[in-house]
Amino acid sequence: MQWNTETMTWAVVALLLFAAEAMAPGAFMLWLGFAAAAVFAIVLLVPDVPLLAQIAAFVVLSFVSIQVYRSWFRGREPRSDKPTLNRRADALIGRVVPLERAIVNGLGRVQIADAFWDVTGPELPAGTVVRIVGHRGMSLLVEPAV
Repeated sequence: MQWNTETMTWAVVALLLFAAEAMAPGAFMLWLGFAAAAVFAIVLLVPDVPLLAQIAAFVVLSFVSIQVYRSWFRGREPRSDKPTLNRRADALIGRVVPLERAIVNGLGRVQIADAFWDVTGPELPAGTVVRIVGHRGMSLLVEPAV
């Protein structure tokens, strides 16, 4: 085992990536840090590895570690019991409300609580009761309620 400049460089890169993850968490820099730590261990145990091979190993290990995260850890996150929380337009799907303003040329308006929403749907007069069936951006998609 040798502590040379290349070995120390990979140790510093790994520590900087771990610190960046601690400062701005998002689980991305963490996996790059693991790749840098692995290259550090390789260079520490096999000191004659060429620099190009070290960089290639870092790139490959970064890719592999991020794929491990995406396939193994990301899929195991718990499902929310409130999937529409902070997704206001999704939470409105299925509601039945009267049109505040008639739908003319495919555009109209409804009032839900204290907010006005633009709606898209078939030509309907003001006051018609409509059901919200979806959304496109911040515009709700409606159809006449039965």
